[in-house]
Amino acid sequence: MARATRRRRSTKHRGNAAGMIEARGRTGRKPTAAEKGSGGGRTGTPKGAKSTSTTRVKRYELPPTWKSALWRGAAAAVVVYVIVTLLSKKSPVVNLPWLPIILLLYTPMIYYTDLWMYRRAQRKKAAR
Repeated sequence: MARATRRRRSTKHRGNAAGMIEARGRTGRKPTAAEKGSGGGRTGTPKGAKSTSTTRVKRYELPPTWKSALWRGAAAAVVVYVIVTLLSKKSPVVNLPWLPIILLLYTPMIYYTDLWMYRRAQRKKAAR
């Protein structure tokens, strides 16, 4: 008859001196070539770029768009609005007129900064 208070089997994980637990390596069968080369995720290529599973398009390899500048300008306007609202003792409604003003100022500034960075990256690429 088996004893009910039998000691449980110890795990195969061992702690090191720093207290970190290190798991053992792979113990099953070796993965096939198809399983090894899957990559497993998105490549993060922007719209309109040629994408392969192994290459990722860098940010300044494609020219900037006004749409991306508008989205980034809107995000910047919201951040500035939140900061101004937190720092001022006025009502948040009083700061609302700043949103379109900041958006109108930041959008072209972001676009032309991205354009400058794009042209700079293209010059460096051509020089190589």
